[in-house]
Amino acid sequence: MRRPLQLICLLPWIVLACGQAAASSPQSLSPAQAQALVGRALATEISTAQDANHPMRFLLRKSSPRLTATKDIVETRDGAVARLISVNDTPLDQAAEQNEQARLDTLMSDPSLQRHRKQGEDADMGIVLKLLRMLPNAFLYQYAGSAASPSGNVEKFTFTPNPRFSPPDYESEALTALSGEIWIDPAQERVTRLEGHLQQDTDYGWGILGRLNKGGWVVIEQADVGGKQWRIVHVQMEMTLRILFKTKVFNTVEQMSRYAPVPQGLDYRQAIRMLRAAAGGTAQTQR
Repeated sequence: MRRPLQLICLLPWIVLACGQAAASSPQSLSPAQAQALVGRALATEISTAQDANHPMRFLLRKSSPRLTATKDIVETRDGAVARLISVNDTPLDQAAEQNEQARLDTLMSDPSLQRHRKQGEDADMGIVLKLLRMLPNAFLYQYAGSAASPSGNVEKFTFTPNPRFSPPDYESEALTALSGEIWIDPAQERVTRLEGHLQQDTDYGWGILGRLNKGGWVVIEQADVGGKQWRIVHVQMEMTLRILFKTKVFNTVEQMSRYAPVPQGLDYRQAIRMLRAAAGGTAQTQR
């Protein structure tokens, strides 16, 4: 059963997209005005989500109760390429480094592996775009006032499920249970922080195939990382998903940092060479 698992991995992006759709105006809005604003803004959000003209290189530090891994990642026209550079905040030992080099050798010599990765990325993006198109009908939006933040004043919106929305497929089921709050930088009209909560259990296949449990939550922060390019810099998620007779708990913190532009049109083999040129990866962790 892949669909519920795929959805939970995409949930932070789906929720953030929901927040961005409501971000076009900081002034007080009636519910009807907010709904109309979402419809107008979504065309821009869909276009932005498909923009591949600003590839980046960055560090991803992902932590769970059992493991912390840091990867150096480069976005390319062939999909993202990653190199593991530390485990539990310790640089790779010789054996682990040799394994990582062997993995990159295999990837370099077998383009089908990267094509498969890219197909997965494209499929995930297709789901996100489909859900973006549903957002005007899936949620009710309301302006909730101003608040102070370290970067200055931000504007706050709430979103709740629209009781008239009928999800057409597995990927959209969670939208019927999701509500939360969004903080928006009014000058840039971008989301700076978002909190989303599952207010009820979400079943797949009448609960036989899977279930997202009530109480799950996600926190997302994003920022201008340079050149007016906004990227996600922090994601924290706690979700419990049951698939058939197995239960999977998502309890992760992701920190994205050291964003830097890379040439447009970069291919995945060039990205591997860039990753290998980083002095064994240690230079990236020490800067």
